[in-house]
Amino acid sequence: MTQPFKNRLHSGQPLLGTMLTLSNPAVAEILVDSGFDWLFVDGEHGALETREILTILQTVGDKIPCLVRVPGLAEVPIKKVLDLGAAGIIVPQVNTAEEAAKVVQFAKYAPEGSRGVGLARAHGYGARFHDYIQSANRDITVVVQAEHIDAVSNIESIVGVPGVDAVFLGPYDLSASMGKMGQVEDPAVLEAIDRITSHCQSVGMPLGYFGVSAQAVQPYMQRGYSLIVAGVDTLFLRSAAMQTLKQLSHPAA
Repeated sequence: MTQPFKNRLHSGQPLLGTMLTLSNPAVAEILVDSGFDWLFVDGEHGALETREILTILQTVGDKIPCLVRVPGLAEVPIKKVLDLGAAGIIVPQVNTAEEAAKVVQFAKYAPEGSRGVGLARAHGYGARFHDYIQSANRDITVVVQAEHIDAVSNIESIVGVPGVDAVFLGPYDLSASMGKMGQVEDPAVLEAIDRITSHCQSVGMPLGYFGVSAQAVQPYMQRGYSLIVAGVDTLFLRSAAMQTLKQLSHPAA
């Protein structure tokens, strides 16, 4: 990595990532070697715990950045994944400016925040301690997820919180909060997404989007979204397995 992930994000270039939910380090190696720009390591859904996230970060090393989605807005999980050496955090269900400010507070060292200071992998267990604590507030990427209708209503104030680096849409949870579970193409859901998109782009706030396939994210890339997550490790495995079985069960004539 030649520059902090946050610098690349704010440059506006599309950053193509995928979601990692499986704990086997080989999966991380395969995704890295596939050429993605970054990994979305999911500590909210699925079974990944702190020790497994550490193994993933050790496996990936400096090859590509890993942003870790923590289970929720809480100080200790944010502190732990940053101490492990994640390039940034993604926090789900951030619905108000006050919650966004808490995210920043927990992710930043004083005086910008209240992140605890301790020996950790992020600074080589003390070997690069002073360099790290001087650069962490500048370099760590802080992403909040807008995935509830309340976040849509409060998007202007959320985006206005200093220290928030990107807003990541959660279309499925957003649709659920609107009583339209899974209907991510419903006109009302798309209108809510449009409101987030319009405001964020008007103030230069980078936007992120998850889709289960390349086809699902392409419309958002065309709209200028830069933090892209296409596919999930489990879906890649399932799709390849089913396709192989289909070819064997119904061979071409």
